[in-house]
Amino acid sequence: MSIQVDWQAFTPISLVGGVLLGVATVILLLGIGRIAGISGIFSSLLKPKRVEMWQVLFILGLIVSPLFYKLVKPLPEVEISSSLPLLIAAGLLVGFGTRLGSGCTSGHGICGNARLSPRSMVATATFMFFGIVTVYIGRQVLGLGLL
Repeated sequence: MSIQVDWQAFTPISLVGGVLLGVATVILLLGIGRIAGISGIFSSLLKPKRVEMWQVLFILGLIVSPLFYKLVKPLPEVEISSSLPLLIAAGLLVGFGTRLGSGCTSGHGICGNARLSPRSMVATATFMFFGIVTVYIGRQVLGLGLL
């Protein structure tokens, strides 16, 4: 899969999305003292004893927000050209990494770095580095143009 940004088609909606994400993160942190780490929120939904309404609403918001976006503008086309086994392996590695690093890109990269957490800064640098290395090995060494 290749992701390319069409800078000619950039619109302020990206800025609005970033601001909304930042505001939601601040409200969650200051309002109830919780981090907007999607992997942690989602995994808590799998433990029915500890589910709180804000967690359900947070995940529901992630699911329905593209539907609201679609009311204003057509959704971008998504083309997945990677094989199913590669996608499954990638998903499992990401899941393993979020458990190993005690958080995901949203928890560490957005919330942790904004709080100047040294642990989150190290985690973010680590997953960015290994993401770059993985793509390089996949494309240049193994010749998988699908990464």
